[in-house]
Amino acid sequence: MTDTTADTSWLTSIVDWSVSLMEIIGPAGAGIAIALENLFPPLPSEVILPMAGLTASRGTFTLFEALAWTTAGSVVGAFMLYALGAWLGIARLRAIARKVPLLHPEDIDRTVGWFQRHGGKAIFFGRMIPLFRSLISIPAGVTRMPLWKFGLLTTLGSAIWNTIFVLAGYFLGESWPLVERYADFFQTVVIVGVVVALGWFLTMRVRSIIRTRRAGGTSASE
Repeated sequence: MTDTTADTSWLTSIVDWSVSLMEIIGPAGAGIAIALENLFPPLPSEVILPMAGLTASRGTFTLFEALAWTTAGSVVGAFMLYALGAWLGIARLRAIARKVPLLHPEDIDRTVGWFQRHGGKAIFFGRMIPLFRSLISIPAGVTRMPLWKFGLLTTLGSAIWNTIFVLAGYFLGESWPLVERYADFFQTVVIVGVVVALGWFLTMRVRSIIRTRRAGGTSASE
């Protein structure tokens, strides 16, 4: 009961904050909120975007302004995380991997290689997947994806995602939480998928270490 109350209070606070921001400074407020959502994922775009649509339906600003500013906010936030990735770089990530248990520099190399082959698709579709929406910008910076390409794909992917939720708020009005429920389900599926993938990775890595140690022990005894 307490957790439910806390979740409701958090959601209400986000709604009140985003609406106040939009009412005070107009559609730019929606853009700022979405830019911050990229940097601080607990701020849910699935709530902020419908509120931008709802506020537009009340005449505070136009629907076009809501879409334009939220997409601009997404792009600005994405470029900030791109800059973080560029600062980290491949060499620094490989050095970090050497110090993290169960990770190897080769894991970074494989990930970078995959992103260099499929980065365009990852950026475009990743902008429409919860959790990955923000994080996908970091490997783009690490691999130094051309800025024009990153900006274009981020704009297109963000525009699609933002349009769905802004229009939902615009046309559903006070019933916008219906969309948020479906988004929550989608996010839960993504989280479960990530946990399963992480569990599989850790299991395989531990088994590999055990096999290596056993093989080493056998060789030493011989």
